[in-house]
Amino acid sequence: MSNSTPAASTTSHPTIKRRLISMVYESLLALAVLFLPFLLFELAVQGAHTPLTEHMRQCLAFLVMGAYFIHQWSREGQTLAMKTWRLKVVLPGQAHVPLRVAAYRYVLSWMWLLPALVAAYAFDLQHWTALGAIGVGILAWSSTALFTGNGQFLHDKLAGTQIVQLPAPAKKSKKVAA
Repeated sequence: MSNSTPAASTTSHPTIKRRLISMVYESLLALAVLFLPFLLFELAVQGAHTPLTEHMRQCLAFLVMGAYFIHQWSREGQTLAMKTWRLKVVLPGQAHVPLRVAAYRYVLSWMWLLPALVAAYAFDLQHWTALGAIGVGILAWSSTALFTGNGQFLHDKLAGTQIVQLPAPAKKSKKVAA
């Protein structure tokens, strides 16, 4: 008897477009997740903009987002944006994604941005040029889904996880009054 979830047999692989749209929504929700920790941080450092506080902001964002994603992926396999778009992270053959695998997936998912951020730093790219580098990096990483064999992004392939498309909920039938 398999310990996979019953929904796994009725799922399909979502399109790259659907996953990217979900990620845009996810980035908007990330602002809400970061709001309170950043408000408290800014009050604590009194809005200082030293090199140390800038690095602390980056670490805070990494840790807060990590806690959010790792918790959601290991608990339900879905974040709020993923629920909206009926997407779910699964580990084939498992009832849920183990904490360690979710953490590994989170670290690997930074490959969407890390190469572009390193290039922007190395070549001292500023403003729109740096944003363009990030855009190119996102497009490059998205294209990894074309080469993984199952349409998954490279970080999922490396972590052994998959994003699946859940079926649409059954429509409620309207009862006609007699």
